[in-house]
Amino acid sequence: MQEPLANFPANLKFACSTRRSISDLCRAIGVNRQQFNRYLNAGTLPSAHNRLRIAAAFDLDPADFGLPPQAFRRKLSERSRPAMHEGPLDDAFPGDLPALRPHLGFYQTWHVSLSWPGRVVCSCAHLRERDGQVLVTSLERIIDHESGIAQRSRYVGLAAYRRQRIFLTELTRGEAPTFGQTILMPFETYQRRYLRGLTMGVSWRNNNMPYATRTIWRHVGVTANKRSLISACGVYAPTSASLPSAVASFLADIQPLTAVAPPW
Repeated sequence: MQEPLANFPANLKFACSTRRSISDLCRAIGVNRQQFNRYLNAGTLPSAHNRLRIAAAFDLDPADFGLPPQAFRRKLSERSRPAMHEGPLDDAFPGDLPALRPHLGFYQTWHVSLSWPGRVVCSCAHLRERDGQVLVTSLERIIDHESGIAQRSRYVGLAAYRRQRIFLTELTRGEAPTFGQTILMPFETYQRRYLRGLTMGVSWRNNNMPYATRTIWRHVGVTANKRSLISACGVYAPTSASLPSAVASFLADIQPLTAVAPPW
């Protein structure tokens, strides 16, 4: 292997980790998967023609794959970042993308909201990868027959994995959008179903008062019956048999923490 391309296999492996699958990449660049595996395992150096095709798939020059790994990662990050949106948070998301990927998919979520005192709000969410970012979409569908209220909310935002935590920042859609923020702990070694953490937002039924409370997310799968997820959304009593035991115990006797009301 030529010395300038001694870093090629390691850099190629990292570049592939930013894509959904190696098979998709092989189809996109027109290279046989078996041959591509030889490139990854340092057994074969691609021809100049194939190096050009591989580099083009990542918007890079073939020579970039010969850079030291740290320099290559910076270069790849710069190429994958939209130039038109330069700002202080451009490099905040998605953080460690390979570590975030195992958490992609659909979730049923629960938290105690200041808008519904003493009740558990059930929602649903979806984490998906697109163009090197992880997008999050959350939906709330609440029908409170006692109060005669029907609430429908949709949140969209981004997810990041940093310092072994998952950070979600979302924006509501509608006439008066607000931000919501959630921090979740990743799956445990022997538990790949529930994410536990804190969520923060404002109460639309209580003068937009900020609050923070526990939240718990149950992973349903990479694919899911969306109709079933949405139909489960609503408000529940803490003792409802519809709440999974892990959810009921995590949210037991929890009241949202609120900010002090302003004097005016």
